[in-house]
Amino acid sequence: MATTEIEADRPTDASALVRGVSPVLEVPFTADGEVDYAGFERVVRFVLSTGVTSMMFPGFASEFHKLSEDERRRLTEILLSHTRDRDDVAAVVAVQDHATQLAARRAREWVDAGADLINLLPPHFLSPSRGSLVQHVRAVLTAIEPVPLVLQYAPSETGTSLDAGLLRDIVTDHPNLRLVKVESSPPGPLIAELAAGTPSLASVEGYAGVQLPDAVRRGAVGTQPGCSMTEVYVEIWRNLTGDDEEAGVDLHRRLLPYISYWMLDTERIIAAEKLISVRRGLFDSAYCREPAHRLDSEEIRMVDRLLVEFADLLPHLG
Repeated sequence: MATTEIEADRPTDASALVRGVSPVLEVPFTADGEVDYAGFERVVRFVLSTGVTSMMFPGFASEFHKLSEDERRRLTEILLSHTRDRDDVAAVVAVQDHATQLAARRAREWVDAGADLINLLPPHFLSPSRGSLVQHVRAVLTAIEPVPLVLQYAPSETGTSLDAGLLRDIVTDHPNLRLVKVESSPPGPLIAELAAGTPSLASVEGYAGVQLPDAVRRGAVGTQPGCSMTEVYVEIWRNLTGDDEEAGVDLHRRLLPYISYWMLDTERIIAAEKLISVRRGLFDSAYCREPAHRLDSEEIRMVDRLLVEFADLLPHLG
């Protein structure tokens, strides 16, 4: 497949930029449920200002499943307008189409539009066979070669079953499978198995960083939490991978009561992170499209306690 002009200008391995904290961008809505595009642009600018070298969109934290085709396209174009001309930051654009033909086509379209990597959520509706799942992943990898791909493994949300042997079989034929986003619980054993195997395969940890210290010890090269508390995750990562692991563990221990509770339900952590962003002045409304979790009074107080406890790392952005 011919290399486009955009691809020629990219780093030879954009997956090298998906290291450390790689936030998943949230989508603000107005109080009546319309997409707040200006608010989303502020989200992109804010995340870039924290010094991270990559970001992902759209993911579960983006409420991708509640966006229309036109909304997703316009939001992704906003993201790419901030990244496609830079070689120091990577846009990881996610593809969640269930149909293999559509997933491969969409992935190729976003690569041609300037995506640095594709994040692929394998098909899971109506329990596709293992063979169909592998065929789907291979087709998307082929469609975007040589652009790198992140394969998302989120068994709690999708019920999909993957293992290290299957992933190594795929990467042997498709070296542009560069990363696995491991969101199993716990993620550490699979991260370690992928890193130790032949060929070796790098992992990033998701699931709001609940198991982040263990994931780092077992070889994770990055983490992909939501974006409302990016500065906290950056500080945790800096310490865990630097000269003060104990400080990173202590900071994570302080964060854990909040994220472990919110991650009991994906909709709950989406609602909590949106309220955090509103409290910080990033956008105006914490509205989540229905069906959604509605924070009760104690959960709202929990958000406010977090903002007091981490005030040194989470300043007001207004």
